[in-house]
Amino acid sequence: MFEAAIFDWDGTLADTKRAVIPAFQKVLGQLRCEVGDDFIERRIGTGAKNTFKETLKASRIRFDDRMLKELVEKKIQAELELTGRVRLFEGAIDLLDSLNGKVRMALASMNNRKVIDKMLDQKKIRKYFEVILTADEIEKPKPDPEIFLKCAIRLNCRPENCVVVEDSIFGVKSAKRAKMMCIAVHTGAYSREELTKENPDLIVGSLEEKEKILNFILKET
Repeated sequence: MFEAAIFDWDGTLADTKRAVIPAFQKVLGQLRCEVGDDFIERRIGTGAKNTFKETLKASRIRFDDRMLKELVEKKIQAELELTGRVRLFEGAIDLLDSLNGKVRMALASMNNRKVIDKMLDQKKIRKYFEVILTADEIEKPKPDPEIFLKCAIRLNCRPENCVVVEDSIFGVKSAKRAKMMCIAVHTGAYSREELTKENPDLIVGSLEEKEKILNFILKET
């Protein structure tokens, strides 16, 4: 069995679209920058700075690092006001309960620390995670493996003894580049076909497929 399970947040444990997308759109609207919700949704998981960077490039709006930093701060404040819209996916608590005490658990999110801290406290699930890493502690966003490798270091686990639970192609790529096994959950913006192309070790339709997930994580090797 694996020593540690590392979970993504947005789109994996929680349905955050109704908070994340309006927060981005509010800030972009101030710049008169118009993009579709789908454009933003498919970049959730790469970090707010990267999402703004790609959006502004696509809209041919000039920017610099200072501007990006200001936009991220505005997005954080807008999202903090909308965290009441966030809901945990069905099966999330049941899965975390079933793994609790059997493997060490970490949360690795490219959302920002203030947002993650508020949501974990609101949902009363902070207790499950021994390590919590966010975009604020990471220099290179997913699909770079940095966030997962840092989780492994803090957990004092070898990467090959960790399994990642992710919903995005960026997250799956990041996990595989970290030399970790990966469970892809088809609950985010990506189709099963898109996820399959990234070669996850298991694909499930939702966290309610608990037995499949537990059998994979807790299997005897």
